[in-house]
Amino acid sequence: MSKSKVTVVDHPLVRHKLTVMRDVSTSTKTFRHLMREIGSLLCYEATRDLALEPVEIETPLTRMQGEKLAGKKLVFSPILRSGMGLLEGMLDLVPSARVAHIGLYRDPKTLVAVEYYFKAPEDIADRQVIVIDPMLATANTAVAAVERLKEAGVKDLRLVVLLAAPEGIAHFHDAHPDCPIWTAAIDERLNDHGYIVPGLGDAGDRLYGTR
Repeated sequence: MSKSKVTVVDHPLVRHKLTVMRDVSTSTKTFRHLMREIGSLLCYEATRDLALEPVEIETPLTRMQGEKLAGKKLVFSPILRSGMGLLEGMLDLVPSARVAHIGLYRDPKTLVAVEYYFKAPEDIADRQVIVIDPMLATANTAVAAVERLKEAGVKDLRLVVLLAAPEGIAHFHDAHPDCPIWTAAIDERLNDHGYIVPGLGDAGDRLYGTR
């Protein structure tokens, strides 16, 4: 796979759930539940090529050679706060994963990402890290998050987002061409306020009922 490739996960279940999430009449409870479900589905695709190693086990009938994940456990790195909505579904699928929290917010006037929190496993540099952020709009926060993880020594990075704008993809890959992206959809554009159109509004507000 090309490192600069964007993978659109367009499975019918993902497309259906995303349509319901976009609807302005969808409740906070339903939005949150669907975000968790799509998190699992996106994680399934983003981890499709994880390395395996052989292991011998005994079934109720005989001994056999199976496979298990090789190497150190994954790290999921949600960008606070809205990244937490996808994280829960990803942990449902990979419950043994470590978590690195990155607190970033987008300045409403300049749209520049401002960091306020970072907490990661001590050996994060030796692990594969999947950065999680529902919206890749201007990509300023995603660019800053990946840069922060690279400063911590991480070399194997991936980005999982719910929605992406063409402008955000271009900006992100200008800054980090070595980090592939998985998304449920690529929307039309950004508006003058840096929001994805047609989008689904502010993912954090809709997750936590603060809209």
